[in-house]
Amino acid sequence: MEPPLRPRRRFRQPSVLPGFGLTLGYTLTCLGLIVLLPLAALVVRASGLGLSGIWEVATDPRVASALRVSFGVSALAALTASIFGFLIAWVLTRYEFPGRRIVDAVVDLPFALPTAVAGIALASLYAPNGLVGAQLAKLGIEAAYTPVGIYIAMVFIGLPFAVRTVQPLIVEIDREIEEASATLGAGRLHTLTRVVLPPLIPAVLTGFALAFARGVGEYGSIIFIAGNLPYVSEIAPLLIVIKLSEFDYGGACAIATIMLGISFVTLLAINLIQAWSRRRFGYV
Repeated sequence: MEPPLRPRRRFRQPSVLPGFGLTLGYTLTCLGLIVLLPLAALVVRASGLGLSGIWEVATDPRVASALRVSFGVSALAALTASIFGFLIAWVLTRYEFPGRRIVDAVVDLPFALPTAVAGIALASLYAPNGLVGAQLAKLGIEAAYTPVGIYIAMVFIGLPFAVRTVQPLIVEIDREIEEASATLGAGRLHTLTRVVLPPLIPAVLTGFALAFARGVGEYGSIIFIAGNLPYVSEIAPLLIVIKLSEFDYGGACAIATIMLGISFVTLLAINLIQAWSRRRFGYV
């Protein structure tokens, strides 16, 4: 007896809205013109140096230091933003308190502020003579003009992404599920780790990826508080601007291409982990 034939996967999914071919063509055209074409031009321009030239740029001590600062601090800041973003989203969703709507609006403030304004505000606040910086200086902690200042700026700009990606899913979680878990004898920690967190993990990873990507590419809010010291607090985007000011377009494109490659691999890994978490916890 022949095994039953598996249904073929249809490329075109049924929809109540017509115009699949037109919308797909429009999507691919916009994606190609706005995203892929500029990136391809960047890679082509950098390829003029050859693999040996790109490797020479990547292994330059100053470039390597700037890349470590950009990606290392971005990852740490995104992790911090994800943790505190989850807590803020939970409080804003599950608790009623005076001024909740104001706090909810303040979360989006980094979206609306120009990056230069945010950088000046953070530098003024965390400078050695600033309101917070003076108190940290008494403890022997230097925030402004160090990698710590970069970390603070990246957490500031990445926090809204972490909050807004998790908050809608927290709203959708039925509180009766938590009550049922408690009724069956589960403690609060067990309910949190086994009932609440699993459906939220993909959203938390999405917020982490968005905060990380924003931190890697951030420029305006960082240069005012970083100090921009080579080998200490110089970020890769600033080094690209320096290369351009020196008319070293090949070197600037090479650094940008290296950043593009590292970012692509990192975000791909995050997406794979996100897809695994959906399958692992049963949320497709």
